[in-house]
Amino acid sequence: MVTSYPLPEGFTELEVFGIGTALLVEALLGFCLNGLTIISFRKIKELRTPSNFLVLNLALADCGICINAFIAAFSSFLRYWPYGSDGCQIHGFQGFVTALASISSSAAVAWDRYHHYCTRSKLQWSTTISMVIFVWVFSAFWSAMPLLGWGEYDYEPLRTCCTLDYTKGDRNFVTFLFAMAIFNFVIPIFIMLTAYQSIEQKFKKSGQFKFNTSLPVKTLVICWGPYSLLCFYAAVENVTFISPKLRMIPAIIAKTVPTVDAFVYALGNENYRGGIWQFLTGQKIEKAEVDNKTK
Repeated sequence: MVTSYPLPEGFTELEVFGIGTALLVEALLGFCLNGLTIISFRKIKELRTPSNFLVLNLALADCGICINAFIAAFSSFLRYWPYGSDGCQIHGFQGFVTALASISSSAAVAWDRYHHYCTRSKLQWSTTISMVIFVWVFSAFWSAMPLLGWGEYDYEPLRTCCTLDYTKGDRNFVTFLFAMAIFNFVIPIFIMLTAYQSIEQKFKKSGQFKFNTSLPVKTLVICWGPYSLLCFYAAVENVTFISPKLRMIPAIIAKTVPTVDAFVYALGNENYRGGIWQFLTGQKIEKAEVDNKTK
């Protein structure tokens, strides 16, 4: 006999099913697109460059977010969290480390693009490997802090997935939030803004726009902005007065990051897009043909 668990407080049957379905769709779509990015890098020799390795690293981080969403979707369909308190801590840590790595990887790509288009300096493999290691170690450091007592992981309002506990709004949460946000959100956005503004000026002078320079920053702010605002609001006000279903919306929006990143950084990259096309069809797109399509 299958046990029927009660609905999470503040949610109807349809809402729980809808959230679970949204998480599942986001996870499947993001995992497939970023998986395609990873496999194409592995199979197509021309894609295996230091710059594209940063795109690969971003895809790996985004696949981690998709795995986190898969687990949340499965638990949502069950109506409860089946992995206990230790599983909640692991789920919170895994989701946080991949999210921070995704944001930092976006900044790393922006830094590389700045040097590629503005200083014409070529990224070396040693620099790329160092940057990737730094991204993951730095993200793991900040994600480990709640496990060590600075901040805390707990259930989302739906109680079928885990994340940073923003409901307490105490001194411990506020100090961690502001320190973490400065190093993992404000600084990466600053790097991206300055890099893409410089690139845009370079494009204007040459009259050739290789890509939309405003898109990476806009998508990052749109996807992570609502969740960031919710956390900062919780630092000054009692966030529990906001209904649980409304507090779940920023988390669902944030889970669209893997899909959006795949379109912006892989499919939106002329070189990488050509490699993916070659992997899927076996037809190689010559560089001259790609350049003509972007002019």
